[in-house]
Amino acid sequence: MIRYIRWCAYFCALLLVALLVNVARVQVWEAAAYGANPANKRPAIERYAEPRGDILVDGRPVTGSRDSRQLLRFERTYKNGPLYAPVTGYSSQTYGTSFLERAEDGILSGTDPGLSAFPLWYELSRGRPGGGNAVTTVRGAVQAAAYTGLGGKRGAVAAVEPATGRILALVSSPSYDPALLSGTGPGVEAAWKRLNADPAKPMLNRALRETYPPGSTFKIVTAAAALDAGVVTDVDAPTQTPDPYPLPGTSTRLPNAGTGCQDASMADAVQWSCNTVMAKIGVQVGLRGMVEAARRFGFNDEALRVPSWVSRSNFDTDMSPDQLALSSIGQFNTTATPLQMALVAAAVANGGELKSPRLVDRTTQDDGDQVRRSDQRTLGRAMNPATAMRLQDLMVRVVENGTGRNAAIPGAVVGGKTGTAQHGVGNAGTPYAWFISWAKAEGAPLPAVAVAVVVEDAAADRGDISGNSAAAPIARAVMEAALSGAGGPSAP
Repeated sequence: MIRYIRWCAYFCALLLVALLVNVARVQVWEAAAYGANPANKRPAIERYAEPRGDILVDGRPVTGSRDSRQLLRFERTYKNGPLYAPVTGYSSQTYGTSFLERAEDGILSGTDPGLSAFPLWYELSRGRPGGGNAVTTVRGAVQAAAYTGLGGKRGAVAAVEPATGRILALVSSPSYDPALLSGTGPGVEAAWKRLNADPAKPMLNRALRETYPPGSTFKIVTAAAALDAGVVTDVDAPTQTPDPYPLPGTSTRLPNAGTGCQDASMADAVQWSCNTVMAKIGVQVGLRGMVEAARRFGFNDEALRVPSWVSRSNFDTDMSPDQLALSSIGQFNTTATPLQMALVAAAVANGGELKSPRLVDRTTQDDGDQVRRSDQRTLGRAMNPATAMRLQDLMVRVVENGTGRNAAIPGAVVGGKTGTAQHGVGNAGTPYAWFISWAKAEGAPLPAVAVAVVVEDAAADRGDISGNSAAAPIARAVMEAALSGAGGPSAP
């Protein structure tokens, strides 16, 4: 009898060991698979069981949470949703997250290990600290000026602080209210379908994700390449350029929109936006030199994050001379995001050094204690300091006595460059109006802001579209807002 009891005990022990092994297999090796199973609702329930942390502008939250008293308890709310949508993105219980809501999801949802001094405790207890906050670099007044300036027209504005790379405004128009997507149910699904079907593409972040031919604003890059390479040593010297200019190797002649470009200097070409002169200068710099110059400004960079990813701005690396001529005036296959063109203006304003753009200043715990701070980084030197000084002078001429007079601000030094970019088959599309600029308060040591504005304005008459009339007034309003109360660059 004792022998049978012993064998029974052995068998029970074996069953216990098998049970423990199976529990370990499920909880350790297969836990991730069970957690990711669409049929498992527990992760979603836990995710929305507590209020989400906030995104802050000027130290105040532009997001919030609402207790829905449903299974997925807390829904996201937004203050001035359409104004800040290109910054915040959406946090949806149905469709996930985008932009800062996605890039800082770990902090906002409370799952980032940096939110607790004892992250292992939360791991073992299957709990989590309260959601933290993302403090942005955006200034509310600058954001509002850009949004109001666009007035619902299709387009975008990006504004950065040249000395630090802090993004002061990021606006895309037309916009949408992210709160429409926050919860669940038929209303959210209908809003998602309606927004995605809208031909105006309100959910497209034109400031970061759309690329446009930059037109004549790209001439600043070409001018920098020519000065750095020594192709142009005297910006006021005649360039011996015919008007129109025969594109190399073709019978095509490149015209100018205005007059006075025959044999114009590079200074006059920037001031009055002469296509012929800048196209010829681009060819003289050569393909390798122009590609390298564009790279230094940030073109062809696929790794840019702010921390949301930014579409790659393009400058072709393999072109014939006639294609290079067109690319050097921002046409052919040259494309750029508004943020990229703001960085071009910022590099000029910052003495040639290009700072990495950043949208989040720091992240904090829910009680305000800092988790981490974003470091000020440089993307390198876009041009020599002497070249930047010359281009600053040329851009000031554009505003004071050139094609960009509508950007002038009394009591401030403003430099700018207009652009009217052709696009479409046979250039049949309505041109895009561009303006890039920077502004410095009189007596200030450094420029406070660099801006890029693009206006698609498909409803406008073709002849009424120009960077000076459509985009420069918006840039002026943004720069005025940035200069208001700005005593210099913000602390890094």
